[in-house]
Amino acid sequence: MAKGIPALVDPKGRDYSRYRGATVVTPNRKDLETVTGETARDLSAVARLGADAEAAVRGGAAILIVSDKGVDAGHAPIPSLLAVAAVHHHLIRTGLRSRHSLLVETGELREVHHLACLVGYGAEAINPYLALASSRQIALDRDALKERQRASAAPGDPRDPRTLTLVDEAEQHFIHALEKGLLKTMSKMGIASLDSYCGAQIFEAVGLDQALVDQCFVGTPTRIGGISFAKLEADVLARHARAFPAEEQEIDLPHPGFYKFKRDGENHTFSPPVVNALHKAAHGPHALNGDSSSATPSAEGYRAYRDYANLVNGRTPSEPRDLLDLIPAGAPIPLDQVEPIEAIVARFSTAAMSHGSTSSESHETLAIAMNRLGGMSNSGEGGEDADRLKDERNSRIKQVASGRFGVTPAYLASAAELQIKMAQGAKPGEGGQLPGHKVNEEIARIRHTVPGVALISPPPHHDIYSIEDLAQLIYDLKQVNPSARVSVKLVATSGVGTIAAGVAKGYADVILISGYNGGTGAAPLSSIKNVGIPWELGLAETQQTLVLNGLRARVRLRADGGLKTGRDVLVAAMLGADEFSFGTAALVAEGCIMARACHNNTCPVGIATQRGDLRAKFPGKPEMVMSFFRYLAQEVRETLASLGLRSIDEAVGRADLLRQKQTGFVGADLLDLTPVLGAARMIVGNAIRHGGRPNQLRAEENSMHERMIHDTKAALSARGPVQLSYRIRNGDRSVGARLSGSIGQIYGDKGLPAGTIKIQFQGSAGQSFGVFNAPGVELSLIGEANDYVGKGMAGGLITIAPGQSARFAWHENVIAGNTLLYGATGGELYAAGQVGERFAVRNSGATAVVEGIGDHGCEYMTGGTVVILGATGRNFGAGMTGGVAYILDEAGSLEQRYNPQLIELRPLSARDEARAQQLIRRHAELTGSPRANEILARWDTYRSLFRTATPRDAVAKIEAAAEGTEEGKTAKHAA
Repeated sequence: MAKGIPALVDPKGRDYSRYRGATVVTPNRKDLETVTGETARDLSAVARLGADAEAAVRGGAAILIVSDKGVDAGHAPIPSLLAVAAVHHHLIRTGLRSRHSLLVETGELREVHHLACLVGYGAEAINPYLALASSRQIALDRDALKERQRASAAPGDPRDPRTLTLVDEAEQHFIHALEKGLLKTMSKMGIASLDSYCGAQIFEAVGLDQALVDQCFVGTPTRIGGISFAKLEADVLARHARAFPAEEQEIDLPHPGFYKFKRDGENHTFSPPVVNALHKAAHGPHALNGDSSSATPSAEGYRAYRDYANLVNGRTPSEPRDLLDLIPAGAPIPLDQVEPIEAIVARFSTAAMSHGSTSSESHETLAIAMNRLGGMSNSGEGGEDADRLKDERNSRIKQVASGRFGVTPAYLASAAELQIKMAQGAKPGEGGQLPGHKVNEEIARIRHTVPGVALISPPPHHDIYSIEDLAQLIYDLKQVNPSARVSVKLVATSGVGTIAAGVAKGYADVILISGYNGGTGAAPLSSIKNVGIPWELGLAETQQTLVLNGLRARVRLRADGGLKTGRDVLVAAMLGADEFSFGTAALVAEGCIMARACHNNTCPVGIATQRGDLRAKFPGKPEMVMSFFRYLAQEVRETLASLGLRSIDEAVGRADLLRQKQTGFVGADLLDLTPVLGAARMIVGNAIRHGGRPNQLRAEENSMHERMIHDTKAALSARGPVQLSYRIRNGDRSVGARLSGSIGQIYGDKGLPAGTIKIQFQGSAGQSFGVFNAPGVELSLIGEANDYVGKGMAGGLITIAPGQSARFAWHENVIAGNTLLYGATGGELYAAGQVGERFAVRNSGATAVVEGIGDHGCEYMTGGTVVILGATGRNFGAGMTGGVAYILDEAGSLEQRYNPQLIELRPLSARDEARAQQLIRRHAELTGSPRANEILARWDTYRSLFRTATPRDAVAKIEAAAEGTEEGKTAKHAA
């Protein structure tokens, strides 16, 4: 195929020749006789491809089709992504890119990531001809089809209409999956239009040589270099040789083992031999029959552990740390001079794995083990059963993630550390997700939602759009639980050091750098690969940035992502980590067999499932996990002794004790880890590790909170109700948080009796007024409030009104800011005026009446009742799966402003009318709202203007409830 307007036919017979000026550019298959592996000749094919594309566009072609068809024994293809990116950037450099459309015809595309990369580097349309043909062939081979064919008049005839229908369906399923995956990828990046994503190249390369990037992937970050054109060429030719062997050889196409381990496939860090070795160390009698209170590991168990550690530490290079040698700081020292196991395990924590992604048995086992060790377990973002908060099943790290599932005053008060999950390294930008089949009655109760509904933590946090917003949430958490450290979980990505510096200045105590390894069985397969980068890169950048800016002493650093052995721990320490978090390794220690069926809810050992029959098979015991961590700590001690170091603290920040080594693996040895080891350059006077003191707020920030605690002592001691009055200004932030945290700590989520503490404020409230408000607390504000009113509200009452002296129409003016009631689980809010955007996002139990809202109202709402006595912004009810909203639609514009994906609008029923009237009447009584009084006085006029918004499947449940069916009663109770 050459230049011109060829008749190109795809598998469905579509003829591209109808596109005037289409040109197929085919020099992306290389003539094998001319290839020697030299860089100059290797570059010539890419350069020739760019030149042919330029000539075609200058010749008037409106469409370029880059194709890898025509591969045979004498021709091998340039990888399609390399070809597309090379053409895209060459035409940008020549100023011609806007004159044509760039299409790709490739046999390589088979996954969402492939599609995302091709579009991200300039492809405007793609024909994955081999994948489409494969999907059709798979359909032809299905047993069901063969059965249908046997019953047909023409058995086995591929022209049979039923056969054609089935293969067409298979192809359409594949296309739909790719489209849905690309939309999800775009949404993670906050991109709504494909035109905005095309050519945006929002990627980071790991291990590509800078010269290659400058030629084909201009502007893409690549920090450790290495892989050149010559190496890519060698890989292409090796694959080509396997596809076209000598005549006497058979074609060997082994299973690649990309997602599940296969004997002849790619290396997995948790291969069956590694899993079995860890089980042998953690599950034997030496682990279970010993004294669980003893820190001395079993000799027999430790020998088994060393077999496991040797497998991991001596594996084929899989991570950057596998390319590093540890260099002694001095002469070896006796082991008894090294800090004890107890001091080392205190630095360990389990990763954020929620109760929901894992079973209660698995989740509680980890918590018990870590509490007995003196380390910490992490709740994950799903909340925890209140029964666990007061015993050894309590997770000392409580996560406050974007979804805010189950975050209540008692939950927050039970923590030794509160962790803000900005994102996770294994799925950056995506947030957590829990398939609907894992949301049973127990999980729904803890997360304040309804069973069977898939749960997604919307990225980003809807109360964090800047570093200032993050600092505000840190402040909220430090007020609700002053004794807890606050940590922030960041993704190991290019630029994370700058973010970490802002987090340190925002008074976080711990910064967690999360790498791409991990995941706890809630994610689909498309979210496992090609997401995130190794923690080594992010940790090194964070350490270097904090040291350079004199901020390192203020915060502790923690590494997370695939840690398995004591050697991993020490590499992380030398790159800057003070603490270490373990996810998959801890699960394997308690019995995980890496079946990789987690997302299907079919875990055969009862760990990543909510099915009762499978949970009954859970084999784990706290002693297994405890033994693993003690063995690992002993390995750390022995390695420290061999390096001449007495403690982990002496190793933290000592990147000068790491040196890149040659492994004998070509691809690995081409990498340049100099940027990772850059922290080896010491800066005189700048700390390289944590200074030992908390990152404390300024003293004046706490004055209002301390005053409120002092004035409510009697009520907190159950000596009767109190009524108080204060002036408030916009510098008074998170007012009520300290009080609600104290109530949660003393009385749990039930709080105090209604009306026990009544406080009236006058003035302008700062951010987060009434955040995490507890039952029994009533806050009345005469004035106005900033953002985040009632964030995480669990009970009680908040009212906001301008006051009778106001000389404006209350309902026509804004009285409170954005993101009210974010993640609320209960309580009531009444605001006599309009409020901002993202009202009641993830509301799961609060009742509210306001007089107009901005965009994205009731987004991701799972419960509660909302009344809006005015206009709504765009995208109302997106992702709403529970609760009910009553909206006054005077302008008749709600039909154009709501998101119809999950909800529907209908007129008020008799039941709706009674409930709406009741809430409007209460709003009028509490705030004196003229708007509410007018609506009540003219109810016959206004009644027909109200619309009820409910999730579609909730309508049938509500009707069933009205009829008194058992299913309806259950649904009504859950709602």
